[in-house]
Amino acid sequence: MGRLTALMEVMQGAARKAGRALARDFGEVEHLQVSRKGPADFVSAADRKAEDILFETLSAARPGYGFLMEERGVVEGTDKTHRWIIDPLDGTLNFLHSQPHFAISIALEREGEIVAGVIYNPVTGDMFHSEKGTGAWLDERRLRVSARRELSECVIATGTPYFGKRGHARFLKELYQVMPNVAGIRRFGAASLDLAWTAAGRFDGFWERDLNAWDIAAGLILIREAGGFYAEADGKNDVLETGSIIAGNEHVVPQIGEKLKAAA
Repeated sequence: MGRLTALMEVMQGAARKAGRALARDFGEVEHLQVSRKGPADFVSAADRKAEDILFETLSAARPGYGFLMEERGVVEGTDKTHRWIIDPLDGTLNFLHSQPHFAISIALEREGEIVAGVIYNPVTGDMFHSEKGTGAWLDERRLRVSARRELSECVIATGTPYFGKRGHARFLKELYQVMPNVAGIRRFGAASLDLAWTAAGRFDGFWERDLNAWDIAAGLILIREAGGFYAEADGKNDVLETGSIIAGNEHVVPQIGEKLKAAA
């Protein structure tokens, strides 16, 4: 990508700073597995610590910007045109079980539009990033969504609602429709990385329902800037509002949509 913009320097700097704290805590998690209560409490503390670092770092760099965060919720800023949308630790269950697949997700919303995004895995060092009109990138490598057109050749990522959670029965019906028609289904447990990997062509498509805005905001601009498409899973207008999304290329998204309709 060449030289990073001032905005991207700020976003990546904040992600790396919070990532160093998460990486240190991740190294401690495996030692806590003997305790039933300890690991979950420890991860909650790690989550809050990472969010504090992001809040303080981004507030200092861009005073007045608002926030939408997992722990703090909505924080109004004096600048009503800009808002950070942040998940300090996406993939909490993976983190808890010492699985190195989790991420910090930071998006910047300007006048209701996502204009920049960063998704950072502090264990692998993968820094997915994008600004409006500049393409999507993994470090210095430009990303493009997969070019596969036939569902039968595609590996599709998804997320599984916990048993008993709203939407679990519906998910099983959708899985029954999608699984026989694709090359494989993957469930890795971090929606932000699912979207980043779809932007990178590692997955050919992705669908999930009832996500939070902070799970997907940064991923949306990565998908778009990688030449991909996304749609609200039920044809509604606002993916960020409903949290239900299908993502991939222009051929795969409508085909997944048809399978989900068949499951309704």
